[in-house]
Formats: sequence, C-alpha cells, structure tokens
Amino acid sequence: MRTIDELLTPPEAKALILEAIAHGEIRFTSHALDEMAKDGITQHEAIAVLRSGCVDPAELIGGTWRYRVRVRRAVVVAAFRSVSTVVVVTAWRVL
Repeated sequence: MRTIDELLTPPEAKALILEAIAHGEIRFTSHALDEMAKDGITQHEAIAVLRSGCVDPAELIGGTWRYRVRVRRAVVVAAFRSVSTVVVVTAWRVL
C-alpha cells in the first residue's frame, strides 16, 4: 500500500476508506457539513456513500489528493489525513 501523500488508485483509496470506516475515523470539514446541510445529506448518509460508492481517480487540489466517491444520487469528496483517518471535504446531491 502506498502512503497517503502519494496518488492512490481508486481500489487502493476504496480499501483505505473501508478500513477507516471499520477501524479508524471519518471527519467532516465545516464546509462539508454546510454543503451537506444544504442538500439534506446526513453524516450517516455520507458514510454510506463512502462505504458503497465508486471511487473516481484522484484530483490534486491544494497539495492534497482528493477522491470523489459517487453513488447514483450523491457524491462525497474525501481526502486522507492518515491511513486511518478520512476527511470529508464536501458532498452534494446529484439531481
């Protein structure tokens, strides 16, 4: 497994996300919480998207690799703070 500072493949990112859900920590930025509230997305729903969604190839934004995780009706953007901590950066509903 690569370090979190390196670009991860979607399957590698998915594995780390699932590990963080099971044994680590999921954090939410204030921006994520604001955007989620606008679209009626709960923290529980965002975690469900992370658990079951498809991970897209990463984007490097502000020096941090960010991973879009999507299901049919919602998208959650996550970054890694450590191998056991995922931070939800933003989320929105797909209409």
